[in-house]
Amino acid sequence: MIRSLFYEDYETGTVREPFGRTITETDIVMHAGQTGDFYPHHMDAEWCKQQDFGQRIAHGTLIFSVAVGMTAGEVNPEAFSYGYDRLRFIKPVFIGDTIRVRVTVNEKKDHPRRSEYGIVSERCEAFNQHGDTVLVCDHLLMVRKRGGTEA
Repeated sequence: MIRSLFYEDYETGTVREPFGRTITETDIVMHAGQTGDFYPHHMDAEWCKQQDFGQRIAHGTLIFSVAVGMTAGEVNPEAFSYGYDRLRFIKPVFIGDTIRVRVTVNEKKDHPRRSEYGIVSERCEAFNQHGDTVLVCDHLLMVRKRGGTEA
């Protein structure tokens, strides 16, 4: 779905929560192949039995990618990703865990150099099926102001 939202349309405190997604062994194997990250923490079940978590864990970058993808429910042609701040992997995610994401608009401010844009910060939190926080980051969106000109 495509829907234009201008800077003025974002309200601090607005929350959205998309559907959950279960992390599979295939997710982990494909992510390892795409990134080249074949560390034993993700790939070696026998080695992991001797480690603190006792089983393989999903790549933090996989969970970040999945969480960000889950938040992309509609396309806003007035905004684009400006980056991510304060990314933290809080707890491990295991094969079979189902994650869900909550996104909260937590800050709005004028762009420091481009008056036709504002910066909207969205706190992205991922939780496992037990309600434990597994990932937190702030997604920064550069959003055109109503009446702003093309970049």
